[in-house]
Amino acid sequence: MSKLSPYRSLSVDRRVALVTHVMESSREGRNQFIGRLVDRGGGFRAVTLRTWPVERLAKEIVRMKAETATDELDLLQLLYVDLEPGIQTTFLDAAGVAHENGKIAEALEPPYCDEDGVKRGAAAVQEKHGSEGAHYLRTIAKYSHEGWPGIDAIVSEL
Repeated sequence: MSKLSPYRSLSVDRRVALVTHVMESSREGRNQFIGRLVDRGGGFRAVTLRTWPVERLAKEIVRMKAETATDELDLLQLLYVDLEPGIQTTFLDAAGVAHENGKIAEALEPPYCDEDGVKRGAAAVQEKHGSEGAHYLRTIAKYSHEGWPGIDAIVSEL
Protein backbone atom coordinates (compact mmCIF):
# COMPACT_ATOMS: atom_id res chain seq x y z
CA MET A 1 0.00 0.00 0.00
CA SER A 2 1.21 3.49 -0.81
CA LYS A 3 2.62 5.59 2.00
CA LEU A 4 0.71 8.56 0.62
CA SER A 5 -2.66 9.35 2.12
CA PRO A 6 -5.62 8.53 -0.14
CA TYR A 7 -5.98 12.25 -0.80
CA ARG A 8 -2.32 12.78 -1.69
CA SER A 9 -2.40 9.77 -3.99
CA LEU A 10 -4.97 11.57 -6.18
CA SER A 11 -3.53 13.35 -9.20
CA VAL A 12 -2.54 17.00 -8.75
CA ASP A 13 -5.26 18.03 -11.20
CA ARG A 14 -7.90 16.17 -9.20
CA ARG A 15 -6.75 17.74 -5.91
CA VAL A 16 -6.75 21.19 -7.52
CA ALA A 17 -10.29 20.57 -8.82
CA LEU A 18 -11.51 19.56 -5.34
CA VAL A 19 -9.91 22.58 -3.63
CA THR A 20 -11.26 24.83 -6.40
CA HIS A 21 -14.75 23.43 -5.88
CA VAL A 22 -14.65 24.16 -2.15
CA MET A 23 -13.43 27.71 -2.68
CA GLU A 24 -16.00 28.43 -5.40
CA SER A 25 -18.80 26.96 -3.28
CA SER A 26 -18.00 28.68 -0.01
CA ARG A 27 -16.48 31.99 0.98
CA GLU A 28 -15.64 30.37 4.33
CA GLY A 29 -13.82 27.56 2.51
CA ARG A 30 -11.84 30.06 0.46
CA ASN A 31 -10.89 32.01 3.60
CA GLN A 32 -9.82 28.82 5.39
CA PHE A 33 -7.53 27.83 2.54
CA ILE A 34 -6.09 31.33 2.34
CA GLY A 35 -5.38 31.07 6.07
CA ARG A 36 -3.62 27.73 5.50
CA LEU A 37 -1.31 29.33 2.92
CA VAL A 38 -0.55 32.30 5.16
CA ASP A 39 0.18 29.93 8.06
CA ARG A 40 2.66 27.97 5.90
CA GLY A 41 4.80 31.07 5.54
CA GLY A 42 6.70 31.97 2.44
CA GLY A 43 5.71 35.61 2.38
CA PHE A 44 2.08 35.17 1.44
CA ARG A 45 -0.23 37.85 2.78
CA ALA A 46 -3.96 37.21 3.05
CA VAL A 47 -4.83 40.54 1.44
CA THR A 48 -2.78 39.59 -1.64
CA LEU A 49 -4.12 36.03 -1.83
CA ARG A 50 -7.71 37.30 -1.78
CA THR A 51 -7.07 39.03 -5.11
CA TRP A 52 -5.93 35.81 -6.82
CA PRO A 53 -8.28 33.87 -9.09
CA VAL A 54 -9.62 30.73 -7.41
CA GLU A 55 -7.81 28.31 -9.73
CA ARG A 56 -4.43 29.99 -9.13
CA LEU A 57 -5.04 29.90 -5.40
CA ALA A 58 -6.05 26.21 -5.53
CA LYS A 59 -2.91 25.32 -7.49
CA GLU A 60 -0.76 27.09 -4.90
CA ILE A 61 -2.53 25.36 -2.01
CA VAL A 62 -1.93 21.96 -3.58
CA ARG A 63 1.67 22.83 -4.56
CA MET A 64 2.44 23.96 -1.01
CA LYS A 65 0.59 20.97 0.48
CA ALA A 66 -1.34 23.41 2.65
CA GLU A 67 -4.28 21.06 3.16
CA THR A 68 -4.61 19.70 6.70
CA ALA A 69 -5.52 16.10 7.54
CA THR A 70 -9.06 17.28 8.24
CA ASP A 71 -9.15 19.04 4.87
CA GLU A 72 -8.04 15.81 3.21
CA LEU A 73 -10.87 13.85 4.78
CA ASP A 74 -13.42 16.54 3.92
CA LEU A 75 -12.18 16.70 0.32
CA LEU A 76 -12.38 12.91 -0.09
CA GLN A 77 -15.90 12.94 1.32
CA LEU A 78 -16.77 15.72 -1.13
CA LEU A 79 -15.38 13.58 -3.95
CA TYR A 80 -17.00 10.24 -3.11
CA VAL A 81 -20.27 11.36 -1.52
CA ASP A 82 -21.20 14.66 -3.16
CA LEU A 83 -19.45 15.03 -6.52
CA GLU A 84 -18.97 11.44 -7.70
CA PRO A 85 -21.21 9.15 -5.62
CA GLY A 86 -21.22 6.35 -8.21
CA ILE A 87 -18.49 4.27 -6.58
CA GLN A 88 -19.98 4.62 -3.12
CA THR A 89 -23.42 3.79 -4.51
CA THR A 90 -22.05 0.61 -6.10
CA PHE A 91 -20.42 -0.37 -2.80
CA LEU A 92 -23.46 0.34 -0.64
CA ASP A 93 -25.90 -1.39 -3.01
CA ALA A 94 -23.78 -4.56 -3.15
CA ALA A 95 -23.15 -4.49 0.61
CA GLY A 96 -26.87 -4.13 1.32
CA VAL A 97 -26.61 -0.79 3.11
CA ALA A 98 -29.54 1.62 2.83
CA HIS A 99 -28.62 4.98 1.31
CA GLU A 100 -29.89 7.83 -0.79
CA ASN A 101 -27.65 8.47 -3.80
CA GLY A 102 -24.61 7.25 -1.88
CA LYS A 103 -25.41 9.05 1.36
CA ILE A 104 -25.86 6.83 4.41
CA ALA A 105 -28.55 7.95 6.85
CA GLU A 106 -27.12 9.86 9.82
CA ALA A 107 -29.01 7.57 12.22
CA LEU A 108 -27.21 4.45 10.97
CA GLU A 109 -24.42 3.42 13.35
CA PRO A 110 -21.23 1.50 12.47
CA PRO A 111 -20.72 -1.22 11.57
CA TYR A 112 -23.00 -0.59 8.62
CA CYS A 113 -23.05 -4.22 7.49
CA ASP A 114 -21.37 -7.53 8.20
CA GLU A 115 -18.08 -8.79 6.74
CA ASP A 116 -19.84 -10.66 3.92
CA GLY A 117 -21.56 -7.43 2.89
CA VAL A 118 -18.20 -5.65 2.82
CA LYS A 119 -16.76 -8.43 0.64
CA ARG A 120 -19.69 -8.18 -1.80
CA GLY A 121 -19.38 -4.40 -1.90
CA ALA A 122 -15.62 -4.47 -2.44
CA ALA A 123 -15.90 -7.06 -5.20
CA ALA A 124 -18.58 -5.02 -6.99
CA VAL A 125 -16.51 -1.83 -6.72
CA GLN A 126 -13.38 -3.51 -8.04
CA GLU A 127 -15.25 -5.11 -10.93
CA LYS A 128 -17.14 -1.99 -11.97
CA HIS A 129 -14.68 0.80 -11.13
CA GLY A 130 -11.18 -0.73 -11.34
CA SER A 131 -8.38 1.43 -9.95
CA GLU A 132 -10.77 4.22 -8.96
CA GLY A 133 -12.69 1.64 -6.96
CA ALA A 134 -9.49 0.42 -5.30
CA HIS A 135 -8.73 4.02 -4.30
CA TYR A 136 -12.20 4.32 -2.78
CA LEU A 137 -11.68 1.10 -0.79
CA ARG A 138 -8.34 2.38 0.52
CA THR A 139 -10.07 5.60 1.52
CA ILE A 140 -12.77 3.90 3.58
CA ALA A 141 -10.19 1.54 5.10
CA LYS A 142 -8.16 4.52 6.31
CA TYR A 143 -10.94 6.80 7.51
CA SER A 144 -13.89 4.54 8.30
CA HIS A 145 -12.58 1.01 8.92
CA GLU A 146 -14.73 0.61 12.06
CA GLY A 147 -17.82 0.82 9.88
CA TRP A 148 -16.74 -1.90 7.47
CA PRO A 149 -15.67 -5.21 9.05
CA GLY A 150 -12.90 -6.90 7.10
CA ILE A 151 -12.06 -3.89 4.90
CA ASP A 152 -8.43 -3.83 6.09
CA ALA A 153 -7.86 -7.42 4.91
CA ILE A 154 -9.46 -6.67 1.54
CA VAL A 155 -7.33 -3.56 1.03
CA SER A 156 -4.13 -5.36 2.03
CA GLU A 157 -4.72 -7.71 -0.91
CA LEU A 158 -5.17 -4.91 -3.48
